[in-house]
Amino acid sequence: MEARDPELKKELDATLHARRELGEEYESALVESFLEKVEQRLDGTVDRRVRRQLAEQQMVVARGARPPHSSESNFGERFGFGIVSMILAIPLSAIGVVNANFEGLVVTWLGIVGVNAVHAARGWPWLRRQQREKSDWED
Repeated sequence: MEARDPELKKELDATLHARRELGEEYESALVESFLEKVEQRLDGTVDRRVRRQLAEQQMVVARGARPPHSSESNFGERFGFGIVSMILAIPLSAIGVVNANFEGLVVTWLGIVGVNAVHAARGWPWLRRQQREKSDWED
């Protein structure tokens, strides 16, 4: 759907014209009707884009190449992992302090930071390249 879709512009003009003729009592029905048409157009556009993207991914897989891996694609995973580790940090810190005082707190937080650092490092491009080269040698 283009930024200025002539068909939707005609629909909007018709809706506004009908609103002028029918009056304010039909305004909500006219707006809902127009919004349904916009939603249908958006759904159609999204469906076409998804089908195109799936077809492109299938072509990449069929050619034997690995699909491109962007850092944005695993943002949700990294964000979720960080949130869960911060939530678990509270009881783990308490357990560490109760059992080993300040040293237990330090060890607990070194573990939390270490786990998060390793998880974050999985997404670094240079590390992925090294893993790919290693797997190429193993094959």
